[in-house]
Amino acid sequence: MAKRNLLICFDAFGTLFKPKRPIAQQYGEVARGLGLSGFTDEQVSKSFKAAFKHETKENPNFGKSNGLNSTTWWTNIIQNTFNPLVGPSPTLTQHLAPALLYRFSSEEAYNLLPDVLPLLQDLRTHPPHGIDRIAVGVITNSDDRVPSVLTSLGLRISPLTYGSGGVKAKTGMGEGNDVDFTVMSYDVGFEKPDRRMFGAAEEMLASLPVAVGTEPGSWVKVFVGDEFEKDVVGAQEAGWLGVLLREAASGVPDGLKEVDERVAGALLRSLRGSGDAVSISSFSTLAKALGVVPEPDRSSP
Repeated sequence: MAKRNLLICFDAFGTLFKPKRPIAQQYGEVARGLGLSGFTDEQVSKSFKAAFKHETKENPNFGKSNGLNSTTWWTNIIQNTFNPLVGPSPTLTQHLAPALLYRFSSEEAYNLLPDVLPLLQDLRTHPPHGIDRIAVGVITNSDDRVPSVLTSLGLRISPLTYGSGGVKAKTGMGEGNDVDFTVMSYDVGFEKPDRRMFGAAEEMLASLPVAVGTEPGSWVKVFVGDEFEKDVVGAQEAGWLGVLLREAASGVPDGLKEVDERVAGALLRSLRGSGDAVSISSFSTLAKALGVVPEPDRSSP
């Protein structure tokens, strides 16, 4: 039997990484460090949610729909979060917004989920049985800060990203990356669960050296995320295989089958056809279910 190829992509925020502490708490810490006061973290949380909801409605997809860049979009949210709490202040624009934009572009704000890096590394060194070639991507509803966040967290990220006019940044596509490409909704112009996000990833795959000489139908396409509707249903409707990561998800729908985590290689065997979906508990069990063999000393102190 001819070997198959594997395209496996991941959601970013909430799936690969998560905030070290609640966002409102971090916003409050930075604001107080700049001399702002008179508010609680609970008030910041409530005000942030209202500001985020308003900005998302007025300027969808991180401002892309109305021609805003992501810096302006997030600055609007920061100002509208703190204006009701402290009143208009030059500090918000001149100091607080840049400080928060920097923090939430790096490891200062986030942690990788457990076993993300081992899984990505072992996919390269110990590919699943029956898989010939592997490509790894990120598909995320986000602005352009995701690659810098992932890089700061210790992942080797290719500069290959999807741009509004197609594929851009074709340099630095050699071997040695943990992630071969990144697809962000701001660049695509649409957000998951829109199938065009997954179509963009398929375009990215076609541009990779690893795909040269392969047939599109030889690639098993798997997407791993933490939101059922956006990630799993979106993947299914695009003809991909959707995997809900339970350690990151807020809930698991009734009837969504679980991978038998006791059996090595069970994931690719349990996904019988395009548009299938399963859940799995964690990245460590995902590695086992893919048939990835961890390095013998990976758990050593």
